[in-house]
Amino acid sequence: MRAPLSWLREYVELPATETGRDVQARLISAGLEVETVEQVGAGLKGPLVVGKVLTVEELTEFKKPIRFCTLDVGDANGTGEPQEVICGARNFAVGDKVVVVLPGAVLAGGFEISARKTYGRTSHGMICSSAELGMGDDGSGGIVVLPPEYEVGTDAVELLQLVDEVLDIAVTPDRGYCLSMRGIARETAISYGLPLRDPALIDVPAPNSFGHRVEVADPVGCDHFTMRTVTGLDPEARSPIWLKRRLQKAGMRPISLAVDITNYVMLEIGQPLHAYDRKLVDGTIGVRRAEPGEELTTLDGVKRVLDPADLVITDERGPIGLAGVMGGADTEIADAEIVASPLSSSAAERAARGTTEVVVEAAHFDPVGVARTARRHKLSSEASRRFERGVDPHAAAAAAQRTVDLLVLLAGGSAAAGVTEVVAPSGPHTITMAADHPDKVAGVGYGRETVVRRLQEIGCDVSGQDDLIVTVPSWRPDLREINDLAEEVIRLEGYENLPSTLPRPSSGRGLTGRQRLHRRAGRALAGAGYVEALNYPFVGGAQLDQLDLPADDDRRRTVALVNPLADTEPAMRTTLLPGLFGALRRNDGRGSHDLALFETGLVFRPTGEESAPVRLPVDRRPTDEEIASLDAALPRQPRRAAVVLAGAREQAGWWGKGRPADWADAVEAARTVAAEAGVELTVKADQHAPWHPGRCAALYATVDGEPTLVGHAGELHPRVIKAYGLPERTCAMEIDLDLVERAGTGALTAPRISTFPVATQDVALVVGQDVPAADVERALHEGAGELLESIRLFDVFTGEQLGGGRKSLAYALRFRAADRTLTVEEASAARDAAVALAAERTGAVLRGA
Repeated sequence: MRAPLSWLREYVELPATETGRDVQARLISAGLEVETVEQVGAGLKGPLVVGKVLTVEELTEFKKPIRFCTLDVGDANGTGEPQEVICGARNFAVGDKVVVVLPGAVLAGGFEISARKTYGRTSHGMICSSAELGMGDDGSGGIVVLPPEYEVGTDAVELLQLVDEVLDIAVTPDRGYCLSMRGIARETAISYGLPLRDPALIDVPAPNSFGHRVEVADPVGCDHFTMRTVTGLDPEARSPIWLKRRLQKAGMRPISLAVDITNYVMLEIGQPLHAYDRKLVDGTIGVRRAEPGEELTTLDGVKRVLDPADLVITDERGPIGLAGVMGGADTEIADAEIVASPLSSSAAERAARGTTEVVVEAAHFDPVGVARTARRHKLSSEASRRFERGVDPHAAAAAAQRTVDLLVLLAGGSAAAGVTEVVAPSGPHTITMAADHPDKVAGVGYGRETVVRRLQEIGCDVSGQDDLIVTVPSWRPDLREINDLAEEVIRLEGYENLPSTLPRPSSGRGLTGRQRLHRRAGRALAGAGYVEALNYPFVGGAQLDQLDLPADDDRRRTVALVNPLADTEPAMRTTLLPGLFGALRRNDGRGSHDLALFETGLVFRPTGEESAPVRLPVDRRPTDEEIASLDAALPRQPRRAAVVLAGAREQAGWWGKGRPADWADAVEAARTVAAEAGVELTVKADQHAPWHPGRCAALYATVDGEPTLVGHAGELHPRVIKAYGLPERTCAMEIDLDLVERAGTGALTAPRISTFPVATQDVALVVGQDVPAADVERALHEGAGELLESIRLFDVFTGEQLGGGRKSLAYALRFRAADRTLTVEEASAARDAAVALAAERTGAVLRGA
């Protein structure tokens, strides 16, 4: 909504020193979104005057039509002599009054006017169009031609109101009353503590039986319908300059006097109106739902097939308007200026003749019905925009009277005695609220007097002491319950005055164990050099095919979306890897080749046993059984962590050669995550898509006393790498955080720091090539007993001296006691026990024995 400050001052007596910026600050403080304050005519400098065209000479020797004109500008040029001007426009003639800008003036945008020679003549100024004056579109398409009554030499800056400030307000859906000068003026008056001159407070005659007959068949869709008639209109009457300029500043184009008046009153009071040519209305006006197959040609010239849910205005022939949206072309007001049009010959004749009798409609329609009709026909209008957000139903009679008054004043018409008003019975909306409720919501002690005063300022009637009975004004349909009233008090007292306080959560309601593990896992991976990637949780069949998954793989069983964002990803993800692969490919393609990415999040794994979801009620809280049935319809949603690596894991430099990322780094990432839950993983060779069959590790943890597969890690299969366009030797890991949490031992205990020295024993064991190092390590750990502090594999050797199919594994064993310094004998005994158990379980022998 664009609100000119000069217009706003008619309703609120603002101090003369207040600027648009000052008003903007006050309205923003009151909760309105004032986006900009446009300085209309900024930089404009005269002389800019009214001139009369004396002569017009056509210069025909040029490629385009050029006219050499002389104009009477009075004494504005200092000599009183005719002013010579070159002009290319053709919509004016000798005797017309036009706007002339003289040398020395400056137009908007810093355009300086001076005498200059052009087309073989000297032009001393220019004749202005509405665009050159910054007036907006006036419908002329050329030079501004003024009414003949204005005197030559009159200052056009003041006459055309070229200098002003316009507030551009983004009206939110709950504040539809601010789509009018009346509503904005009310907010301004409250902000400044000044009285309001309400334009809707005018004398309105009582309804009688002499008005145009109206039948409302749907009082739910239309609960208020007013009609007035004006006769004897002068079809030659034109909209005055002040009316046109206010419409232009508000962002609307002047059309004709009757239409301009209805638009003006809509902007002023907020009530959309429609004017019918009385001679074209056949019989009784009706309001009903459209019948199947009915058609209506609206004012935009489009023939529309109506829906049975559309509310229409009718006469004896059928629909003549879409209620609250747009009128019909058959009863359109005709303007005498229109002498040729693509209409039928009879319509063109009617247009040339002009409208002399008008029926004015002011009604209140159901907001939801208007919104649905406008969207159904893709036909948004100024009227529908207001009805959708709520229009004051009690303003219809005042708006109709204001329209009649202006038609009588400006078009020389006579108001008919008949007044039609059809009103569906309804009572005012009341809300009972504790006087201290706004205090509790805001955490500020406003007090009863402040609450009552603020509610009365917005138009509410308030009674009661501790419990207030608040009668909501008709122009505020958004005030439905006590929190709406509390918001009004708080915003008018100033949001900036609310104290900044931190919430105090109840004790014992922190993060769950699952949430804490999720966060710890993310921090641990970030600390290990991984960068978090947040991907959409959607996947498509093509991505699952690129993972080279078997046809019976559970990851191919997905949850389909009813309305996916993209047709290529119509289902919820069953694994985190496709999203990470996409992020890796994008970053690698942009020149980042050394990458280590991770993601933690949910995957969706349906079992096929989910029930059909029930539709929950909206008028009450769902029962526990309804919530349980909804939960039963959901698929399993385990939480996962995954990583993907490519390029260098350690950069080369003066410290060494560096090394590329490999499968062991992916396994180590899994161990890093598991360590946050106090879980030690067991690693075994496996074959599992999308990993390379010879470089794939299965990750096991003890869950409920049983070894359980919790994830996989390793190097990706070359086919998968090629299908996704990933760098060679890309590695990945994915692990189930929920299973890791179940395998955990609860709260982690910090290790005890012993004050006694460590005893280190190295051992090299020769085993078969097919024996996993993890099995040997596990046997050594178990055999060494409680004195073993840690074990580390530091060398793997194969060679001819060991024999075919054999390898040597060298381990460093660290022994320490909590209460004493170990002797060499104790450490050696523990080592021998470890070797013995390893020999028993894996066939290991000491190297060199």
